[in-house]
Amino acid sequence: MGRQRNTIFEALLAEYDLTHQSLADEVNRVANDIFGRPGDCGDRHVRRWISGEVRWPWTKYLLPLERIFDRPAQALGFVPRGKSSATLPRPPRPAQQEEEPVERRRFITASAATTVVVALGIDQTPARGRLSMSDVDRVHERIGRMDAHFFAIGGGPLHSVSTAYIARLREALDGCTYGDRVERALHSAISSLYASAGWACHDSGDPTQAALLHTASLQSALLAADPSGTARAWSDLAMQARLEGRHREAVQITRAALDNRRARSDPRIAALLHARLAIGQARIADRAGAARSLLAAERAYDRVDTTAPAPTWLSFLTPAELSGLAAITHQALGHYDRAEAATVQALHLLPGAMRRNKAYYSVQLAELQLAQGEREQAAATVTDLDASSLDSRRITDRLATVRRTLTA
Repeated sequence: MGRQRNTIFEALLAEYDLTHQSLADEVNRVANDIFGRPGDCGDRHVRRWISGEVRWPWTKYLLPLERIFDRPAQALGFVPRGKSSATLPRPPRPAQQEEEPVERRRFITASAATTVVVALGIDQTPARGRLSMSDVDRVHERIGRMDAHFFAIGGGPLHSVSTAYIARLREALDGCTYGDRVERALHSAISSLYASAGWACHDSGDPTQAALLHTASLQSALLAADPSGTARAWSDLAMQARLEGRHREAVQITRAALDNRRARSDPRIAALLHARLAIGQARIADRAGAARSLLAAERAYDRVDTTAPAPTWLSFLTPAELSGLAAITHQALGHYDRAEAATVQALHLLPGAMRRNKAYYSVQLAELQLAQGEREQAAATVTDLDASSLDSRRITDRLATVRRTLTA
């Protein structure tokens, strides 16, 4: 039979971001764990396995390969010499490996957070072995489910879920092996989790902790060399500054984020940053600047390819959200009629699944109606609002204030 290239094995090396030499080094390391002595694998062996010159490596190489890729030898594209060679001997795993399944089931024990973990299907990333981009893709999928949970009902226990998941990913960074691309992607995932945890704290009324988490998000985004994550972190820090009354600082931070070429070239990110810049400018009474920024946000969003999926953290940025942000700008400028009209438009455009955002803008509408003396309309707005399923102290506190005002 002629030589046949092992394309399955070759594809796995690409997926796991492994060079021939780095795989050989990993085989030697795992061989030492299995047999108690260093292996003698070199890059030449790997090339021969890929080329098909060696179709069934020696057991001293196959056992480590099976453990590295977590699949049997034949699933790696290798072809046994005969029936007897297809069954490999199974040396006992070291004691610490026996304990690993228990370790991998450990996550967090707080009841509310555990409920979220189970409901969203968030499990753990391995703390040992070789990580591939497939592992990172699974991490981002779980982060996406967490973001969807936030948009549906609010932050709630997501702070503890996110920080526990960050701790797990840091264990993976310390205990696993991976290539440069996987390392950067893990730091990017950690940055995203810090941002989610920051918003959860913000939603729960803990601005001090939120600020620390947004700063950590920026640090991880810089480690990942991730322009999108960096722009997100700067945007969150600007939002934090604005909520703490540091409006000029918020404007400066947002402008710094817009100086990032990637932020300017990504229409979704640019639209968000320009819209938040408009709010900051309105708060410092820069009316002309706020108007220019609102227009820039609209023009940036017009460039969005709506057929392409948005990053999960930006999935909230729709025409509805832009209307809501414009309403906040008009409110800061004292244009309550325009703010009310923009808020009504936001509520009309919001999808039903974004219950948290609907509640947020419903409360905002009631506040604007009260500011204009429209008590009956405000009462009707809050009567129609069902906040029973929300887990957002920020929204429920504002709603309570509106209700107290109406009953005073």
